[in-house]
Amino acid sequence: MIPGMAGRSLLDASGRVLLLTGAAGGIGAAVAAAYRQAGGTVAGLDLVGDELVGGEDILACDTADEAAVAAAVAAVLERHGRIDDVVHAAGVVGEGRLADMALAAWQRVLDANLTSAFLLARACAGPLAAARGRLVFLSSTNGRNGGSHLSGAAYAVAKAGLINLTRYLAREWAGDGVRVNCVAPGPVDTPMLARLDAETRAALEGGTLTGRLPTADDIAASIAFLLSDNAAAFTGTTLNPSAGFLLD
Repeated sequence: MIPGMAGRSLLDASGRVLLLTGAAGGIGAAVAAAYRQAGGTVAGLDLVGDELVGGEDILACDTADEAAVAAAVAAVLERHGRIDDVVHAAGVVGEGRLADMALAAWQRVLDANLTSAFLLARACAGPLAAARGRLVFLSSTNGRNGGSHLSGAAYAVAKAGLINLTRYLAREWAGDGVRVNCVAPGPVDTPMLARLDAETRAALEGGTLTGRLPTADDIAASIAFLLSDNAAAFTGTTLNPSAGFLLD
């Protein structure tokens, strides 16, 4: 038995509140389920809001909108009184080659993935400091290997930005006891892959070393680890749950 690990579960979220963006998506829903199972409360945000997902309401919020993010964080604090953990799983993919990309499409992908992370982190800085909490961003192997036209240049750039925002905030917020980490999976078996044809999907699966794409639950487990006391030594770190799609 590892010293200090006796009786320690993957995540104990009892009495804690998680603010989760992208809560209606495949990975978001898996994170919410894992956090609730660990005894915590989930306050979900998503463009698809005002509906029940996993038994709880999700608040409609465009996380790329400054006023909407501020209002949503205020609403969560009013309802729950605290925010202990934040997971930013909201985002969109792009597609196509750079020469064919309109400026509006570039800006939309950057805003949805990277600007939204800045707005969320800024709005949650105070509550996270008060709770000595944890923040996890959802990046991608596209942000580490340059990506491809399947998701487009803006997506690769935005996801790379999330990795360095993780490092920056880990340093800036260390004095407040806030840990900031990131997960950067490769292709994940979620409805987002429905846009790909069977041949492309098979090629992605063949690019893993395990022979299968990670599931949303696989990624949620990595996020749950980073939110847990088991990851007390982790901050400024980007995990690679890509099934060997990318080797560190």
